[in-house]
Amino acid sequence: MARNINRPIQISEGVKAELNGQILSFSGQKGSMELVVNDQVNVEASDENIVFNPKNKTKESIALASTMRALAINKMIGVSEGFQKKLEINGVGYRVKVSGDSLELSLGFSHPVIYKLPEGVSAEAPSNTELVLSSADKQLLGDAASKIRSFRPPEPYKGKGVKYADERIIRKESKKA
Repeated sequence: MARNINRPIQISEGVKAELNGQILSFSGQKGSMELVVNDQVNVEASDENIVFNPKNKTKESIALASTMRALAINKMIGVSEGFQKKLEINGVGYRVKVSGDSLELSLGFSHPVIYKLPEGVSAEAPSNTELVLSSADKQLLGDAASKIRSFRPPEPYKGKGVKYADERIIRKESKKA
């Protein structure tokens, strides 16, 4: 059996967790979030920790218990600390401007790309080539960052485009005559 599901999740300081049936609710300083636990997983919550156990010993049920445990940890970290994704924009004339809940990206097209941020995601631009997205929901943040990156993914010859700050682009050599 997977070892992860044997370990209880310690509820962090400043986070309140409640269990109503199969709905696990977390609330903290960054907001509140809910997790709907799968029917194949038993949940036991106390004031100090949360334990996920599979209802039966099938592979699917064990995998779902581990998945629900990981999702609960992400929700707990999200409501207490939040998550951040940093994007870098490389290229001549490429820049970003944040205005309210939308981004205006100049990425070498004939028109600027306007992207409206989903509710729950905030953005700031320390410089016109850096973008910092933050949210309490890790999945929503990753989806927004992925969508912004998809407007102009980094190309391997000059490295122009939108990339994650920790992403390493493998460069290619140009053709030789």
